[in-house]
Amino acid sequence: MAVKMQKKAASIDMTAMCDVAFLLLTFFILTATAKIPEALPVDTPSSTNQSKLPENDLATITIGKGKVFFDLKGREIRKRTLELMGQKYNVSFSQADKDNFALMEGFGVPIQSLKQIIDMKAADRSKAGQPGVPKDSLDNQLKDWIYNSRIANIEIDNKELQIAIKGDAKEEYPSIKKVMDILQDQKINSYNLVTGLRGKNF
Repeated sequence: MAVKMQKKAASIDMTAMCDVAFLLLTFFILTATAKIPEALPVDTPSSTNQSKLPENDLATITIGKGKVFFDLKGREIRKRTLELMGQKYNVSFSQADKDNFALMEGFGVPIQSLKQIIDMKAADRSKAGQPGVPKDSLDNQLKDWIYNSRIANIEIDNKELQIAIKGDAKEEYPSIKKVMDILQDQKINSYNLVTGLRGKNF
């Protein structure tokens, strides 16, 4: 007569697995950085080029909806550029203004209104309706931002500043040409064009 063994239900202790899952979740939440909304969102033209923009020594000029926004990499370079622009346009900035400006993304206002944008929270800046950096012949502040940021970059990093143009795919050519003319006036003939990556068609 065969003896039947009783089958016991196998149980797995999931406590350790839950602990690990929660530790990983906590780690990713604490180390993640929230994506700051772009000051001027643009739909860049498509390209198959995969070259990356440099992480440092870079100024980005964003063109869209008839406006121009300016952004600059490097906190100390941003502070020094703001100082030089303040001297040029007789606008005084406090140390707190410089510190906040160093942490900002791109902006698109005349320098006379910049303090108001600096005082805003990051989420409010994108909703502020910034009119763009002036680039007209009578008030060409974009030219001065480029010029002074180049000086600041050489003073601090001892390197030539690189320029990137990020234009909206639907932007009219004269707006882009105006920015290119400003660059050419400063003998900047080499710059990066920012595009969106798309797959190659075979």
